[in-house]
Amino acid sequence: MTTHSKVQDFLTPSRVRSIRRGLEKESLRVLQTGALVTSPHPLGLGSTLTHPHITTDFSESQLELITGVHADAQSCQDELEHIQQVTMHALGEEMLWVSSMPCLLPQDDAIPLGQYGNSNQGRIKTVYRMGLGHRYGRRMQTISGIHYNWSLPDLTNEAYFGLIRNFRRHAFLLLYLFGASPAVCSCFVEDRPHPLQKLSQDTLYLPYATSMRMGRLGYQSDAQASLAVSYNSLGDYANALQNALTQPYPAYAAIGVRAPDGSYRQLSTSLLQIENEFYGTIRPKRVLRPNERPLHALRERGVEYVEVRLMDLDPFEPVGISSQTMRFLDVFLLHCLLSDSPLDTPEENAALARNQHRTAECGREPGLQLERGTGSSALCDWGLELVDQLMPIAQQLDAVAPDTGYGLAVQSAQRALQNPDTLPSARILEAIRSNFDNSFAAFATAQSLATKKATLDQPLLPDVQAHFQVLAQASLEQQRKIEAAESPTFDEYLQTYLAPASLLPETISL
Repeated sequence: MTTHSKVQDFLTPSRVRSIRRGLEKESLRVLQTGALVTSPHPLGLGSTLTHPHITTDFSESQLELITGVHADAQSCQDELEHIQQVTMHALGEEMLWVSSMPCLLPQDDAIPLGQYGNSNQGRIKTVYRMGLGHRYGRRMQTISGIHYNWSLPDLTNEAYFGLIRNFRRHAFLLLYLFGASPAVCSCFVEDRPHPLQKLSQDTLYLPYATSMRMGRLGYQSDAQASLAVSYNSLGDYANALQNALTQPYPAYAAIGVRAPDGSYRQLSTSLLQIENEFYGTIRPKRVLRPNERPLHALRERGVEYVEVRLMDLDPFEPVGISSQTMRFLDVFLLHCLLSDSPLDTPEENAALARNQHRTAECGREPGLQLERGTGSSALCDWGLELVDQLMPIAQQLDAVAPDTGYGLAVQSAQRALQNPDTLPSARILEAIRSNFDNSFAAFATAQSLATKKATLDQPLLPDVQAHFQVLAQASLEQQRKIEAAESPTFDEYLQTYLAPASLLPETISL
């Protein structure tokens, strides 16, 4: 719990003005029938290897739109709108799927992997995705979301990890308030066991679900569940990942690194091929230097920002997230930072995983209980407690921030806790039932078409269009230069990149 005086003393005008945030949005390219587009990434959008704002995530069909770093939520949303508008203009008859859970998918092996050219940098990205497909199936990788990157300069590693521990403890509130994936196309779970109920021939759901994306059918891994990652310090976190990145894992060793024809199946046989494979609701991050491993960057220069990874795409918002939601995230993250943060334990981490699944799969169930210490607490009661604690932070931000509306964002969350029918997950199910004959695909297709029309109806400013044309051409030229440069063979490059020494700071050697 934080006191008013602590909030005011910490959140000075200069410190608040130094907060930075950015967005990364994933979206599938789909036909107007709601089926996945399997054609290559549009050349007019530039190089997926080198473009600073438009790339792909797992699949060639899965766009990733990336903003720069912003001093306020509104300018961050505005930039994402511009990037999305430019992208929509380049897609022709295609559109962006507005839901986190995927569209009508082809057979697993027909989902195309992201392609990044012939350089070593590009090939390693595609082989990594090949490995993800072998390990988890390609369908799971088509789940999309929004990542919120947030930083406050001059925070210590200890402060960031205290924030991360509290974020994990209270992440259920974000899943409840902003979860927007309560239903899924039946093709997604074809041939897989699942607990879902049938809403119609093509739609499965859970009646009180908030975010299937963050539940057991989403970005989860039984193999990674065996990882005992502690967030008590950078050292504890890094050591746990180091083991996962360097120790062979039997199930992945059985896949093998190469196929009989010599082509790569995956980068390695370890539990994690690279750091990005580790799934979590929040990650400590650092901007990387060329060819640098994320773990090396963290150990060498410390945490620079955190990446919030549990936000679903909101199909009712043009870019999948609103500036009001970003303001709530700012307040929530500051509360996590300013509150006491006891060290975690394996027992607590296991309880947090159970709370996450419970909230994702039945968060709107009346009276739902979550584990809290040695006892339990009703989700809504606990959520209202947290929201009460957020208000002093919101009020201080409204008083000194370059952006306002923080108090309104917290008040909106308070109302949503008291009126679960207003939550995105509830509104989606109501729309599916009332207007789309119980079909998730029909709802998401119609919403995607409406979003495309609304986006294209907005005039594309000539300077924005010209700027992105320059970026696209420059990115293609940069890729050509990378591919033309002298470089080691891919096998040599991979051996150096994956060497355990590449994970260690310069002051330590094996």
